[in-house]
Amino acid sequence: MLKHLVLTRVLVHLTAKDKPFRAIDTHAGLGLYDLTADESDRTGEWHEGWGRLEVPFTDDVEALLAPYRAAVAAVRERHGDTIYPGSPALIREFLRSGDKGVFVELHPDDAASLADLYRSDSRTKVLHLDAWTALGAMIPPPERRGLVLIDPPYEERGEIDRLGDSLLKASRKWPTGVFLGWYPIKDLDAVDRTIAALDAGLDRPALRIDLMIDRPDDATRLTGTGLVVINPPWRLAEEMDLVLPPLAERLARRAYGAFRCDRLGPEA
Repeated sequence: MLKHLVLTRVLVHLTAKDKPFRAIDTHAGLGLYDLTADESDRTGEWHEGWGRLEVPFTDDVEALLAPYRAAVAAVRERHGDTIYPGSPALIREFLRSGDKGVFVELHPDDAASLADLYRSDSRTKVLHLDAWTALGAMIPPPERRGLVLIDPPYEERGEIDRLGDSLLKASRKWPTGVFLGWYPIKDLDAVDRTIAALDAGLDRPALRIDLMIDRPDDATRLTGTGLVVINPPWRLAEEMDLVLPPLAERLARRAYGAFRCDRLGPEA
């Protein structure tokens, strides 16, 4: 929820100008997910996220959610009402004729499925590569404007530290790019250490955006998620200040919801 909302808000800002942009998704996945498939139906996680957005919010919040809702609706119109789009599918909805979407996926079957899905779309390219290797090779792109979404699966130890290091290096290599680094919140102390190290090394403005849906008192449970956004669009912090409180209230479990939107880097 949080990752896709922030991603769509950044895309909205990128499309506000005529100049083309490039969007790079380093851990693209399948692109489309059937909410009635065995795995989705068994865990039922989507009921606690997207499923809770069926009731509208106030008009000002709905105005910020509208592009996200519209992108999901467009994907469902083509692929079915039970489909939920992954980040590549959301990115594709915002691409104009001169824009480019590059989707990187290491798993061979997932990469092949994604390539089949977008084979006829000249605006997109699917690469079967290691995400971290691809990131270094793909930036800076020919377009001066654009974004990079980095959302690892966090199946290996130390991936959050690697995220922080990679964001620092990548933002120095492409100073005008917008970088979004996603992380799960289980061990909040580990997240705080990574953010502190990133904050100390940044020479660009950034935001830390967290959304908590449960008490962070058990490091074995997922209690929230967050993103670091380097070079955020100038109104993104203002937008998050408006939309995060009602989201935290709506998505809260066991009567606990929390959020933060903190400035990082030299302007903190």
